[in-house]
Amino acid sequence: MPIRFEEEFADRPFHPAAYEFVLQSLDRTIRACNPPRHVSGMEVLAGVRRDAHEQFGPMAAHVLFHGGIAGGPDVGTIVFDLVERGVLARTEDDRAEDFAKVDDFLGDLEASYYRDHPGLDDREDRRAS
Repeated sequence: MPIRFEEEFADRPFHPAAYEFVLQSLDRTIRACNPPRHVSGMEVLAGVRRDAHEQFGPMAAHVLFHGGIAGGPDVGTIVFDLVERGVLARTEDDRAEDFAKVDDFLGDLEASYYRDHPGLDDREDRRAS
């Protein structure tokens, strides 16, 4: 049965769409492994970054922030909330702290987008005006 994020996660600290996005990104990250396997917190963050770039482009950091995700620890909170609700499983080695190893997740997200798309980087032009 599909998860009804708007209903089942309406009382949670993050927007229901953030839960859906992280879950879909995690699923895609697992499926990208050959063979599919359990992934680390850092791999989850890399997958969220990849998918945010692909889906939202230069607005990725803003979209994630709007959903309540201000950093890697927030992604970890979502993952562990999904574990607590029985949607995901964890190993005894999984730790919420693994998601805190990225200092500036949103800043890195924006910077890496422009690093990958240098022709679109007008941040300096906007600051000068």
